[in-house]
Amino acid sequence: MIDSKIMETTKSILKEFGNTYFSDKGTLKRNKVIEDLDAYTPMLMKALLANQLIHDTYTESVVIDDKSVEIFKLNQFIEMFTYKEYWQDSYTKFENKIGLTAGGKFIDESADVVLDFPFKDTVLKAGMASEKETFTNENFLHENIAKEEIDELLEPKILKNVTKFDSENLQGNKNFKFSKYDNFIVKGNNLISLYSMKNNFNEKVRLIYIDVPYFFKQHKENDSFKYNSNFKLSTWLTFMKNRLEIAKSFLRQDGSIWIHVGEDGMHYLKVLADSVFGSDHFVGTMPRKTREGKNDVPFNFSQDFDWMLIYTVGNESNKSIVGRQIQRKYVTTSDFPDRPWRRGDIKQQKNAQQRPNSNFDMINPKTGAIYPVDTNSVWRYTKETFNEEYHKGHIGFPDDYKHMSGSIPFRRTFKDEDDAKNAKSSVFSDYLIKNFAQSVLGKAKTASKDEWIDNSKFPYAKPEKLLENIIKITTDKNDIVMDFFSGSGTTAAVAHKTSRQYLVFEQIDEQVDLSIQRLRDVIAGEKGGISKDVNWQGGGSFVYAELMEKNQGYLKDVQQAETTKQLEDVVNRMIEGGADFDFRVDVEKVLQDPEYQAMALADKKQLMVKAIDKNQLYYAYSDMEDRDVQELMSESDIAFNKSFYGERDL
Repeated sequence: MIDSKIMETTKSILKEFGNTYFSDKGTLKRNKVIEDLDAYTPMLMKALLANQLIHDTYTESVVIDDKSVEIFKLNQFIEMFTYKEYWQDSYTKFENKIGLTAGGKFIDESADVVLDFPFKDTVLKAGMASEKETFTNENFLHENIAKEEIDELLEPKILKNVTKFDSENLQGNKNFKFSKYDNFIVKGNNLISLYSMKNNFNEKVRLIYIDVPYFFKQHKENDSFKYNSNFKLSTWLTFMKNRLEIAKSFLRQDGSIWIHVGEDGMHYLKVLADSVFGSDHFVGTMPRKTREGKNDVPFNFSQDFDWMLIYTVGNESNKSIVGRQIQRKYVTTSDFPDRPWRRGDIKQQKNAQQRPNSNFDMINPKTGAIYPVDTNSVWRYTKETFNEEYHKGHIGFPDDYKHMSGSIPFRRTFKDEDDAKNAKSSVFSDYLIKNFAQSVLGKAKTASKDEWIDNSKFPYAKPEKLLENIIKITTDKNDIVMDFFSGSGTTAAVAHKTSRQYLVFEQIDEQVDLSIQRLRDVIAGEKGGISKDVNWQGGGSFVYAELMEKNQGYLKDVQQAETTKQLEDVVNRMIEGGADFDFRVDVEKVLQDPEYQAMALADKKQLMVKAIDKNQLYYAYSDMEDRDVQELMSESDIAFNKSFYGERDL
């Protein structure tokens, strides 16, 4: 693991050699360092390996002829010196250099070539701000050079202001213990929140629905972060990759994720989601009509649809994400009059070198027709098993049947075999086609907003009817539904009214407040949305919790400062309060720097945002060992955290 300690330790060792590795101006002579490392220069290697930290990190013992030999991982060590950016900050090597790479090195350092996805091996916290606020200088943490920071960032956090709302306590009750059956609204960065909730909900969620922040073509070159658009493409993909990877761990084997996305981001996200969930777990793409067609786009098709990408995580025998088995199409033929059957693929995408005994010309015993195997595939059966499987009826040929098309043999599966295995189809049921597709493919008015939502404030809020259809076809009562882009709280409201448990996340204050009020109204029996359709009478409960802010509060204060005086007050408060700053920055010296003092307010804010240590946005649960932290918490919050985390790490 490469981290800041190793970097500083290496610098101090190299400085012992005087001007050998540093110029008179203090600039590192990287080429000289790499040259001497490649030559295993004795004095340099002795100094490096004498340091316990470097020795433990970059050496590995291997056994050769019953003797233990210690090997120095030279290439990994040299990688530190390959990227100038690393010696300046902890960002990934991909931040300022994008191109073709092989083995983690760029093409100008290697002969082999692959296309590398910028930022793909990083973690992006990505604070979700409103359209009026922008988190600048988002910190990309590389999985290798910042592992310690990533571990710290993603460890479980303290939950604060925990409150339970029910019919008897619409104003909230703070004295209760965690129950695995609780509904949750969690306020905080959704990536960090997901990791905090993982242990209690791992592999327990039946449905994840997310309406993701859209990526629009016209904003591809804009590197700012805003809530609903304006993502730079590589940043947006990294943002989504981090969240989809942890979200996958929440899903049950019979669970599914529905990713709602706009036209411009859909194709990029499809490729990314394939890599996370596996293309073999892709169920399908569901369109949703958003409006009637208008010729209002001068150089493009009018975009009257958005889309849902649907994935499951289950194995081949458990792909029925709708929870309803349908009848497959079987045929009955004269050679098998009492055994209806269906046809399947008889080829595998493997080459002859991988399975040479499955690469042969298959001959129909009845007709003598020859079926040569494709050069890029092999049969599912071998030469040795062909006759046995043929006589069992598992191999069929299209020239046996006048009505049949196709030019290759097929694998025959009998209905009685499917029934014996209770094999389910991965195809959508009639319920889905009739009830769901009609609601999303009909006229645009069927996708109109609910009266409950202020359309001017939440123009992208999805109607309750849409969520009802998704929830009903993918879950049963008491199943868990999750949404980590909760927005105005539609997913939670519909899950509540349909007797599903829910776990939703949101960060923006206004939307969190709206969700809490909306769910309180649901408990009280409000009649909007789908309430009349499901005969909603009220009841139930939910728990509100927020990640306990540390630097996150300071970060918001810096962003909201409107004058230089306000910004200085915030920074001084941070210094006095012991806020965590980036280890490379002496903030008090920065404040005295004439260059800083001459900066415009916007530039000063940007610098201070970067100076704040964003691995310390929230207090970790392990911080509850500190009495000073406990003094910032209520007794009820302390008790809830202990019940929620089961005293872990304390």
